[in-house]
Amino acid sequence: MRLDHSLRKTWSAAACGLAMTAVLSLAACAAPGATDVQATLRDASSLGLSSDAGATVAVADAWWREFGDAQLDSLIDSALASNPSLKIVQARLARAQAGSDITQAASGPQLIAGLDATRQKFTATGMIPPPLAGNIYETGTAQFSASWELDFFGKNRAALEAALGNVRAVQADAAAARTLLASNLARSYFQLVRLNEQLGIAGRVLAQREHSLRLVQQRFQAGLDTRLEVRQSEGTVPEARQQIEALHEQIKLAEHTINALAGQPAQALKLAVPAQANLKSAALAQTVPSDLLGRRADITAARWRVEAALQDVSSARSQFYPSVNLVAFAGASSIGLDRLFGAGSEQWGLGPALRLPLFDGGRLRANLRGRAADLDTAIESYNAAVIDAVREVTDALASAQSIARQQTEQRAVQAAADNAYAIALQRHEAGLTPMLSVLGAETAVLNQNRLAVDLAARALDNQVALMRALGGGYQGDAALAAVIARP
Repeated sequence: MRLDHSLRKTWSAAACGLAMTAVLSLAACAAPGATDVQATLRDASSLGLSSDAGATVAVADAWWREFGDAQLDSLIDSALASNPSLKIVQARLARAQAGSDITQAASGPQLIAGLDATRQKFTATGMIPPPLAGNIYETGTAQFSASWELDFFGKNRAALEAALGNVRAVQADAAAARTLLASNLARSYFQLVRLNEQLGIAGRVLAQREHSLRLVQQRFQAGLDTRLEVRQSEGTVPEARQQIEALHEQIKLAEHTINALAGQPAQALKLAVPAQANLKSAALAQTVPSDLLGRRADITAARWRVEAALQDVSSARSQFYPSVNLVAFAGASSIGLDRLFGAGSEQWGLGPALRLPLFDGGRLRANLRGRAADLDTAIESYNAAVIDAVREVTDALASAQSIARQQTEQRAVQAAADNAYAIALQRHEAGLTPMLSVLGAETAVLNQNRLAVDLAARALDNQVALMRALGGGYQGDAALAAVIARP
């Protein structure tokens, strides 16, 4: 009963003291002042993304399968499973999650057990009375200490929200890295296909030039051509061989790039390069989607960093207000270790603790200004990301339309060149046209073949670029949508 009465008196006095101290403290605490945030977020309407933009083709999560190449599918699956860049992002995510757990743990009750044992000589000329003064004794303390910070002003809550925002930003970074890796590998793969097609055409060019050289040499021996024509024809053969060697070099470099992106050492992959004509075209959007900002993982990551920076500002502002803790301890303490757990050595305490910043030389205001500057940085980074996203989509759409028109014109030129070559061949077989004229007509065909390969490669590359620009199948973040929608 005596203990219970003592507790009630302690709590009553503590409550009164806490209330009075809180009133005085709030009147005397350092003022945070105005938060100088300059930047403003760009929204969809400010970027010209209206809600009536129309329906667009959704990008599948595994969009690369639309090209119909099993080898490409296997390469990207391997890369997503073992590429070191993705492993780094996953490690960053684990680190961010650990940081949020630490922040969350700090807002809960803390309990510490301690045991101290000391052999000490007490001063003989201080405030220590005899018989302790001037003598050596063992002292010991064994106790539990508990504390719990009461988050009246939301400091811990804001810090936790900031940490969770950073975790979600890194999660979105991981999705963006996955899309970037898949798109880079697909583009390198299509580049390898293009080079292999060009190598086949270069082989035909070499054979044609060797044939042309033989004809010119025969004409020179017959007195129909001069040495000038012979020398000109001789120069075209090594030039064709040099182009073939350059293509071999580019093919090797492309293979090395694919190996690295797939997480495999050099020469580990034996690729069977498919014919360009066997690759399928993917369905493409025709307009910039109105929900583009929600489709891209990099924009989602930037928006979560804005949310985290906002919470950091709130946390920095709340540091101007008092921190209130409940503190308690219970244990035993004695002079002489043999008496540590004996009767009379017990001790305990319970009560509130309040800490209030009054004068700190401007440290808290400087911290708040720094957090506001971080918020400005996060907002402008987000604005830059959304502007780049819209530009990437509009560029890819413009290129897709232009490439389609170029392919239409090229096919017309190709048909004309093929027809001219067929006519020249027929006239040669009828004895009306020399073989050199046939070879000249074939040169025009080969040039158009090269152009057709390049345009088809550009079309495939642009399809990959557009799929990445549209988010690469990222499904958005429901939690972010809820944050944006809140008042």
